[in-house]
Amino acid sequence: MAGALGCLVPELLSKYAGINYQNPEWFKAGSDIFTSKGVEYFGQPLVLNSQFPSIVNAHNAVTLLMTQIILMGGAEAYRVNGGPLGEKGSDPMYPGGEYFDPLGFADEPEKAAELKVKEIKNGRLAMVAMLGYYVQAIVTGKGPVENWVEHISNPTGANGLTQAFATKFGLGN
Repeated sequence: MAGALGCLVPELLSKYAGINYQNPEWFKAGSDIFTSKGVEYFGQPLVLNSQFPSIVNAHNAVTLLMTQIILMGGAEAYRVNGGPLGEKGSDPMYPGGEYFDPLGFADEPEKAAELKVKEIKNGRLAMVAMLGYYVQAIVTGKGPVENWVEHISNPTGANGLTQAFATKFGLGN
């Protein structure tokens, strides 16, 4: 669900907040690492006084991959082993766990069951949204915010059934 929102936020910030991203569209963001600028965060290069600026500024795909593996591996190891929050095998941070609901939204079992069903439904809706983002990116080559703005400005001329979009993937094209 956060991923569907994360696809929109850079494009919204670029269009309406004036933050200058290299590639605000979600499907182009990964290519930033191969540019001369490297990956920028909120439109600004990550500049640290370092002996290895090309590694720190995310110009190196191997280093970025290794950092991702180490950080995600650490988080998964923490989860599997329980960390300082519990014994091995217990999942205190997972639904129903001791530390999962610190605000007490699901203190009652009926309420917890209802919230779990809502979470599943919201996750499925987010998957459908991502499918829509994929199809829009393939067909139009634009991000979801730009497609939405074009559709709102001209609903009959910019939609999934218009000649410009529907014939892009016809036979022989």
